[in-house]
Amino acid sequence: MDKQRIRELRAKAQSLKPTVYIGKDGITESVVRELSLQLEKAKLVKVRLQPSSEMDREEAGSRLAEATRSTLVEVRGRTAVLAKG
Repeated sequence: MDKQRIRELRAKAQSLKPTVYIGKDGITESVVRELSLQLEKAKLVKVRLQPSSEMDREEAGSRLAEATRSTLVEVRGRTAVLAKG
């Protein structure tokens, strides 16, 4: 994805609310499955890492993008934005 498209997606993601949450169990099969379904429908999904999650934010975003074959648009605070397509 080019830089212009990433900028557009970041701007669009600001108004989104997180719809996938990662807790103390980390990235599970069910989290990946749910995220994949949401990406197919919405194309842009915001994921929130709960404080109980011990994962590194950047690593979690990268692993989710790889597992769902999507693009990691941004990681800000405990929130990651992923895009499909």
